Amino acid sequence: MSLADRLQAARGAREAQTSAGTPGTPGLTTPGHSAPGSSDASAGDLHAAAAPGHPSSHSSAPTATGRAGAVAGTATSPRTARLAAGPDPVAELKRQVHSQLVASLGPKLYDAALSAEDLEAQVRSALSAAVDAADRPMSGRERSRITQEIADDILGYGPLQPLLDDPDLTEVMVNSAQDIWVERDGRLQRVDATFTDEAHLRRTIDKIVARVGRRVDESSPMVDARLPDGSRVNAVIPPLVLDGSTLTIRKFAPDPYTADDLVGFGTLTTEGAELLGACVRGRLNILVSGGTGAGKTTTLNVLSSYLPDDERIVTIEDAAELRLMQEHVIRMEARPANIEGRGAVTIRDLVRNALRMRPDRIVVGEIRDAAALDMLQAMNTGHDGSLSTVHANSPRDALARVETMVMMAGLDLPVRAIREQVASAIDVIVQQRRLKDGSRRITSITEVVGMEGDVVTLQEVFAFDHSAGFDEHGRSRGRLRATGLRPRFLETLSDSGVRVDPALFLTRGGA
Repeated sequence: MSLADRLQAARGAREAQTSAGTPGTPGLTTPGHSAPGSSDASAGDLHAAAAPGHPSSHSSAPTATGRAGAVAGTATSPRTARLAAGPDPVAELKRQVHSQLVASLGPKLYDAALSAEDLEAQVRSALSAAVDAADRPMSGRERSRITQEIADDILGYGPLQPLLDDPDLTEVMVNSAQDIWVERDGRLQRVDATFTDEAHLRRTIDKIVARVGRRVDESSPMVDARLPDGSRVNAVIPPLVLDGSTLTIRKFAPDPYTADDLVGFGTLTTEGAELLGACVRGRLNILVSGGTGAGKTTTLNVLSSYLPDDERIVTIEDAAELRLMQEHVIRMEARPANIEGRGAVTIRDLVRNALRMRPDRIVVGEIRDAAALDMLQAMNTGHDGSLSTVHANSPRDALARVETMVMMAGLDLPVRAIREQVASAIDVIVQQRRLKDGSRRITSITEVVGMEGDVVTLQEVFAFDHSAGFDEHGRSRGRLRATGLRPRFLETLSDSGVRVDPALFLTRGGA
């Protein structure tokens, strides 16, 4: 019988087997292949039909078993392994209890008259009853876990809540519902926490942004927000991200850091802290410069702690993060456009309005656009002692960025005029970096001296000394040291009644 005839016979036998629901003809399968009637029957038929020595019997295409083995032998990432592991075995129970809890409490969850403590007590009471009513035997540990996770969903931010409560974490990064990372001691680590699905992650994002009057949807897929403690939040949703929504939370300490804390962390030295404190009290205009995650906002918070209690302070931010301890503080926050594209209030609008609010000091969280022009004008028109931050890699780059942002205002100003404004307005630039070991260090305290020709001249008063190298754990041994140059702004500080010990600027050897 020819090969074609044998293939035809095999197909006919298989069709007869399927229609009759009876086992196929034994002679049409070979040992080691799937039993007749299984999904691999056609593969068995083809192998049986191919006579030994026939070209089809030496095909290089892998069998189903071979393909499975190849896949099984392939290394998979932890994220892929978690996805392949399937859903949480108690996820359905959590959904049922969660639904019962919401149905039983109803509007109480949004009752403004209830204090946080009363709401938590009612939620946990109703949650305990809902878990008791669930028709499923549970161990004490499993019950405790489900109760806590649902309470976190209702009262907090779901699987992120334990991470936000951990004081050792400085950043929480959600790359997708199943992929969450944190920063601990300046190092990135993946954690086991996951969201149930994309919808669960989106609900958490919506809860965060709604509390500060922001929104995120397809028409506005990026949003900056903040948590009640001031921690910075950024969220991006599809279609701008391809693998699911992302959420980045930069945590702030429950209690604002002080200069002593920065000295203890190694971010700053005692001498540097004393000089910066004198600069703030002496009403010098200070610009904190650095890259993303370098700690600029933390440093700005510490500098603001030196502001006197008897002055009127106005803070202006995209998302309110600064926490000033003074009594007379007005906090202002920019507002994005509404769903119709109207109603936006920019940092520049707020800076201009702040000038009408009789401020003694203006603190701008970050200069990032044409607001730089209004900020410089404020500094040059009697609002000395203003503080702000800017993204830049060095003091010289910071001046160049401010110059560029002034040009964004659309005014046809000569470059020299802009530089004169910059040189006259800014007195001190504090440069901060996140080093390779993850530590955040102030690497330069630089005085803006003035103009020489068309160039703004700078003088470095303190500089970071890298010569000490690194220890056995890879941590930098370097520290901020005086360069030996006395800044010219000492006369300005003296006129304000602020005295600085000249010994601060002496160069010292040793560690």
